[in-house]
Amino acid sequence: MITSDLLWTIALTVGSSLLSTALILPIGIPLAWLLAKKSWRGKSMVEVFISLPLVIPPVATGLLLLKLFGRNGWVGHPLHLLGIEIAFTWKAVVVACAVMSFPLLVRTCRTAFQEINPRFENLARTLGATEWRLFWEISLPLAKRGIWAGAILSFARCLGEFGATIMIAGNIPGETSTLALSIYHHVQLGEDREAFLLSGISLFLAFTALLIFEKLNHPPQKSA
Repeated sequence: MITSDLLWTIALTVGSSLLSTALILPIGIPLAWLLAKKSWRGKSMVEVFISLPLVIPPVATGLLLLKLFGRNGWVGHPLHLLGIEIAFTWKAVVVACAVMSFPLLVRTCRTAFQEINPRFENLARTLGATEWRLFWEISLPLAKRGIWAGAILSFARCLGEFGATIMIAGNIPGETSTLALSIYHHVQLGEDREAFLLSGISLFLAFTALLIFEKLNHPPQKSA
C-alpha cells in the first residue's frame, strides 16, 4: 500500500542519492584525471585513502563521520556554532552516501581517462593548449561516457547505503529513514510484508540504475 511515509522514504533515498552524487562530481572528476594522467609525490597514498571506504566496515566509516560531523566534532562543532546541524539529520544521509560512493566514482572516471588515446592530448599540447584547457576541451569530452557511468554507479551505491548512514544519521522516521534503514526497521518488527515491498522498490531502482550503467559502460558494437 502506498502511504505518505513510503513516498517520503523513497523521496529521501532518491533525493539524497542524487544530491550526494552531484556533490562529489566536482571533486571526483578532476581527482580521477590527476590520478590517470599525472605522476606526483604521494599519489599512492591518495589512492589508498580514497579506496578505504570500499574495504573497511561501513559502520567504522560511519563512526568516523559521526566523530567528525557530530556536535563536538572538528567539522560539526564550528557548523553547530553557525546553527547548522549535520549528525542525525537528512544532511548526514547525504554525507554518508557521498563518502561511501566517492571511491566508485573516482575509479570509474579514472579508467575512462586512462582509455583516452594520449596522441590527442599530446597534439593539443604541441598547439599550445594549457593543462586546464586540455582537461576541459579534450579529456573531459572524450571521457564523458565513462564519467556518466561513474555517476550512475555512485548513485546506485547510494541507494543501498546502510552501515555508515545508520551510524551518523540514525533511523529517524520522517527524517533520516531511507529505504535500506526502513527495510531493517520492518524486519526487526517482524513486518515482512512491508519489508518485502520496500525491498522490491529498492531492487527496481537499483536494477534501473545498473542497467543504465551497463549501457553506458558497454555501448553496443557497430556492425561492419
